[in-house]
Amino acid sequence: MEASTADRPDGGSARPAAAPLTERQEARRRRILEASTELASRGGFDAVQMREVAELSQVALGTLYRYFPSKIHLLVATMGDQLERMHGTLRKRPPTGGTPAQRVAETLMRAFRALQRDPLLADAMVRALIFADRGASAEVDLVYRRTTAIVLDAMGGPDPTPGQLAAVRVVEHTWHSALITWLSGRASIDQVRADVETACRLIDPVPAHD
Repeated sequence: MEASTADRPDGGSARPAAAPLTERQEARRRRILEASTELASRGGFDAVQMREVAELSQVALGTLYRYFPSKIHLLVATMGDQLERMHGTLRKRPPTGGTPAQRVAETLMRAFRALQRDPLLADAMVRALIFADRGASAEVDLVYRRTTAIVLDAMGGPDPTPGQLAAVRVVEHTWHSALITWLSGRASIDQVRADVETACRLIDPVPAHD
């Protein structure tokens, strides 16, 4: 059973900005995220229990809670970590579409297929993102910043216009929503692709008329 927010000093509320981690602390955090990923890949959301994460990552349970105050914080942070890794992989093989919209759609479908290969992990991370409240805002913000970075990288070209940035937000919401509907069995891969491609068309600048 997870520790309740009442059992923790912060009560599960939003945390102040943390100081940069030392090399040793970063290595410990990396082990925790890897343990979370492994457990979620094996058994999904319910398999990620804080005590098991502590044992697998070889950190004390109290130490684990200092890094991640709850399972939700941990799994959302795991999603941010997976997106960072995915971004690195996507950069090695840039999209080939002729327009920003085509390149973004190609990239997001490649990212979707990567998540599709590990559905239990994808489901655990997305469920945590849905359940996250204001206390996990730092982890949630990181997920969206990394999604934005993937989209902007795929767009290429000059700095996006304000209109394109607004379109990027719509694309991100569509992608996350499509992931949720696919995981729940309410959308096929073809439906996901159609929704993503439709949203991505908003990114291309509207041609000027004479």
